[in-house]
Amino acid sequence: MEPFALPVETLRARRGIKWKRYGETVLPAFVADMDFAVAESVQSAVRRIVDQQDYGYYHREDQEGLESAFADRMRERFGWEPAPERTLPITDLLQGIAAAIVAFSEPGDGVVVQTPIYPPFLTGIDGTGRRRVLNPMVDSGSRLVVDPDGLRRVVDTRTRILLLCNPHNPSGRAFEPEELDAVGNVAIEHDLVIVSDEIHCDLVFPGGRHIPTGSLGGKIAARTVTVNSATKGFNIAGLRCAVIHFGSEELQERFRRAVPERLLGGVNAIGIDATIAAWRHGQPWLDGVMERLKANRDRVAAWVAEVMPAIHSYPPEATYLAWLDCRRLALPASSPQEFFLRQAQVALGVGADFGPGGETCVRLNFATSAPILDEVLERMATAISRAAAR
Repeated sequence: MEPFALPVETLRARRGIKWKRYGETVLPAFVADMDFAVAESVQSAVRRIVDQQDYGYYHREDQEGLESAFADRMRERFGWEPAPERTLPITDLLQGIAAAIVAFSEPGDGVVVQTPIYPPFLTGIDGTGRRRVLNPMVDSGSRLVVDPDGLRRVVDTRTRILLLCNPHNPSGRAFEPEELDAVGNVAIEHDLVIVSDEIHCDLVFPGGRHIPTGSLGGKIAARTVTVNSATKGFNIAGLRCAVIHFGSEELQERFRRAVPERLLGGVNAIGIDATIAAWRHGQPWLDGVMERLKANRDRVAAWVAEVMPAIHSYPPEATYLAWLDCRRLALPASSPQEFFLRQAQVALGVGADFGPGGETCVRLNFATSAPILDEVLERMATAISRAAAR
């Protein structure tokens, strides 16, 4: 077992939702946490604060800032140079997305999403009193792709925002420049603000690459609001730290007028220091994690092809999430998630939560050790075989 992979006993002793929600007999593969120890650079940053009992109001003006760490990370990894002065620390991406929806639209306005989509996109639209505008992704025969013609058809005169998840959750797509250009051109044609969630940017497999939407330049960049965080790539979601970047001063000023600064609160010191440590010093750890994730991705793909060919799934280009369509299994339950939970004691993501068309699907998180993943897949296969024999 790799040094960062944790045993089941350690994972079950934690308080996180992943290993606590369903009890001791269930193997969880639903919520997007990794079953890995964090990078030592991150652990050291947290330990330093704890050892110094540095829990008071913090003064960071004389220290290396979160904004510059973000800008340097984007430049070094992806060739994008976001402006630190147009970068705002926030507590998490969902806060940034909700704030952007409020800032750039009015109640009743339309917000476009590419389905299937990370469920908080949909609930975030509902919770702010906006209207869902759905543009389903299209199966090309080798992967799911964005449909720009469909996007043009669904946008109406009261659509104001295009929510983009890049890399995409749950399909695992790392969008090509041509796809992003096509989406950006529709946004220009209809004067839409693009809000791009790029939290999975560090989790792209060999053969793919992450293209920040804001790196496209020109009119597309000027209307793009990027939300990002180290929490997904470096497994520190509970530390609650993210950034929101505005592609133009005009976007930033509109946001400031609509969202009072105090309404966003302040990011905690531990989250800031851990994020800076991850972005500045955590890449060697992430390189090792990506080797395990690639092996796990390939393991899931081989299992689908060799053991469960009735399941329809494309190996993800990014993320540690597999989107499995189980409609051909004809499972004896109201949903495949319910079937696997009851009959296999495996907890997966509920496909219906990702929008219309996801009812026959589940999302599998494969960011775990090889032995745990093997047991997850074995339990699922056994449950399917038993159901087929009845």
